[in-house]
Amino acid sequence: MNALTASSRFDFSTVTVLVLAAGKGERFRASGGTCHKLEALIAAKPMLWHVMKAVDESGLRALLVRPHGGTGGMGESIALGVRSTPDAAGWLILPADLPLIQAGTLHLVANSLSQNLIVAPHCDGRRGHPVAFRRELYHDLAALSADYGASSIVRAHWALGHVLDLAVEDIGIAEDVDTITDLVRVEKILRLREHAEQTQ
Repeated sequence: MNALTASSRFDFSTVTVLVLAAGKGERFRASGGTCHKLEALIAAKPMLWHVMKAVDESGLRALLVRPHGGTGGMGESIALGVRSTPDAAGWLILPADLPLIQAGTLHLVANSLSQNLIVAPHCDGRRGHPVAFRRELYHDLAALSADYGASSIVRAHWALGHVLDLAVEDIGIAEDVDTITDLVRVEKILRLREHAEQTQ
């Protein structure tokens, strides 16, 4: 196991998906959006609904990080979520603007965390989320601030060989929505996916 001692225990049932939903969505409004992007409809359902549905279907524990008044950025949101779930064996960091994410991908990433300190997924050459961290990194994550996210933690441990570079078959890990154009694109992909599932 990467950077894990033989005594490290892993309780899969406590792995927690931190759904980060505290952003203001300013780029979406600037592109013509008339509501917060997480409330924008995709196939007649709010974007956040699609994300939470995938999390629910994964069977993993979840925490929606969306405090009143927002946060100072992704780093602060991650720290807030981690400090709110100190009993977790690990955390999957999932921005709430990834409506195409699949439940199976979340489960795969979480399962891979049992043998790795950090798990970073990629699909067709594109990196995305959720990036997962074991509880051994609690203090590093809980100390994050501002809008830098956890990229510095990932880079430091990548250099040490502590990160599993996980290939997944899910473009949803990188199809985030920041503009109206993005919204139209992901809805088209979602409808094509649903059509394919219905004709199988």
